[in-house]
Amino acid sequence: MVLIVDDTPDNLAMLSSALVTAGYAVLVALDGASALERIARLTPDVILLDAIMPGMDGFETCEQIKNNDLYKHIPVIFMTALADTQHVVQGFRVGGIDYVTKPIRPDEVVARIAAHVRRAASQRHADIVLELNSRAAVIATAQGEVHWHSALAPSRLAHFYGSDSNTAMAATSPLTRLPGPLTNWLLDYSAAPDEDRAQTVEILPGGERLVARVAGAANRETWIVVFEEHADGRDTVDLAMRFGLTQREAEVLLWLSRGKTNRDIGEILGMKPRTVNKHLEHIFEKLGVETRTAAAATALSGGR
Repeated sequence: MVLIVDDTPDNLAMLSSALVTAGYAVLVALDGASALERIARLTPDVILLDAIMPGMDGFETCEQIKNNDLYKHIPVIFMTALADTQHVVQGFRVGGIDYVTKPIRPDEVVARIAAHVRRAASQRHADIVLELNSRAAVIATAQGEVHWHSALAPSRLAHFYGSDSNTAMAATSPLTRLPGPLTNWLLDYSAAPDEDRAQTVEILPGGERLVARVAGAANRETWIVVFEEHADGRDTVDLAMRFGLTQREAEVLLWLSRGKTNRDIGEILGMKPRTVNKHLEHIFEKLGVETRTAAAATALSGGR
């Protein structure tokens, strides 16, 4: 999808026609403020941005886009007059990746956009892989076809879905498909409205829990799924031994380290909030800390 931002309707019509013919979906905006509104509703793959417009010009618009972590990856191609060298320089300074000169040649614009869309997709995929490589994660289609997985993912899934022969094989070989229950969940997830989308949890008899959650879309066809394993009993024993806590104190610290409020902890463990507070007082003393944040950080750090 391409967002064209230009205050000249004739330019918008010419470029829109060329891009639609080339197979792109097109959004248009007449000024910078409208462009930011369009992006907030639907993120384009590339932005074709007029440098000089009334009100918020292209340079300020580009700066706002690049200052937002959600949109800074979008390639911005400036449109500028042939003689405006200073505009070209300023466009690169505010984060533009390329420029085309007016009068616009539609064939050139289409070719440049195609090149930048491919490059941006490759870079975004590389960034996602680098970030997820130390976690149990996959990039998969809604139908469960795995396009990429981290080193931890096969064994983690095999542990929880060992009866699924495809996943059991994947513990020692490349993971090509998600197990059936996860595929069904991902299909439902992709089809559901945002407010109805849910995580999935698989629980083993020993109390271990595998939480699968979608971290976002890798592209228009695949989802990033991250798997988090929790073994409450094992983790509670570990905390109790490391910090000299009672069983109940260790349970409170465990849920505190997972970001739960006192009320949440009380509901999970079946105790009143004032009892949770009393346990926290003892925990703080034993850990040598004064705040909830410090206690959670100590628990997650692995030692005193």
